[in-house]
Amino acid sequence: MIVEHFIRWVATAKVAERAAAANALARAYILSPMDFEDRCAAEAALTMLLDDPSPKVRLAMAEPFSLSARAPQQIVAALAADQPEVAAPVLALSPLLTDHDLIGHMAAGETDAQVLIATRTTVSMALAAAIAEVASPAACAALLGNAGAEIASISLRRMAERLGHDADVREALIADRRLPCDIRHTLLLKVGEALRESPLVRALMSRARADRMLREACLKASLTLIEHTGADEHAALVEHLRLRGELTTGFLVRVVAHGRIDFFGAALVALSGLDRTRVRSLLSSGRDVALAALFRQAGLPQAAGRVILRALTVWRDVANGRRVAGTQEVSYLMLRDLEAAVRAGEVADEEGALAALIKSIHLEALRENARGHALAIAAA
Repeated sequence: MIVEHFIRWVATAKVAERAAAANALARAYILSPMDFEDRCAAEAALTMLLDDPSPKVRLAMAEPFSLSARAPQQIVAALAADQPEVAAPVLALSPLLTDHDLIGHMAAGETDAQVLIATRTTVSMALAAAIAEVASPAACAALLGNAGAEIASISLRRMAERLGHDADVREALIADRRLPCDIRHTLLLKVGEALRESPLVRALMSRARADRMLREACLKASLTLIEHTGADEHAALVEHLRLRGELTTGFLVRVVAHGRIDFFGAALVALSGLDRTRVRSLLSSGRDVALAALFRQAGLPQAAGRVILRALTVWRDVANGRRVAGTQEVSYLMLRDLEAAVRAGEVADEEGALAALIKSIHLEALRENARGHALAIAAA
């Protein structure tokens, strides 16, 4: 009888009154004890309110129903498919929406709906995969910032492939500790490409100079990435660089000059085919003859092998506490050793390419050290 009066009253009530009544009835349905007949009548009245012309009335129902597992499923489903402001609390919070429901709403929804789904308290791996595959950049960035989301590596890779050009997604991916190192390297290259193509850079310098600066920046970024990559990921990063054609002799010389010996060892394992334990043993305590043989098996030219061997000797002394040195000192010794070997006819450095590379590494180290010294003076 109460529901009968409610239905008659709704037909003439004002919007604010209908909204307040809808909210009260929804809360009563969830919280108040009702017998079966009263519950069915209340559910019928609430279902009727789904057809109310005012979104304020439907929103008044959506707010309490979005928080309860006792809400009528057909009403929750209808509210989730309503206009954005009505659907928002349901899409963001309702425990009754399954992954299948959410994937359907996300695939058919607008960006705002996708973001709401991506920021739910918990996001399953399956739902995260669907978001990575079809959602907007804003939703993917929101997903990456959601601590309650389970994201598989393949979904991270898919977002990088599909949306790596988007600055917000790229930044969120790079900041995510779960991101595999090979994807991180790809995104760093995309950052460089975006900078090169920016109107400011194109206005300030020629294309050739921009390309050169991009290469230098990417090299530095790669070295920084290696420094912050765990040893367990080195093999994957080596393979990624090898497939991209970037695991060159020059790159390996640069890696050793900067003291990234663990990564260099992983590269030797991939290039030589030797066991990782054997390679690590040679790098840590192997004799020069054995190391030279290892470098030849890895396909390194004689001149490059010689300067790498010189650098390894210095880094061993540093690791054992017998001397203090950094990239600046190591690159200087590599350059002097190469020049002496070329003069003596022991090795051939065609057109001085290797010497030029090592000299550039040395000059970069000098510049970085000077910059650090100046900053330290300014901060004192």
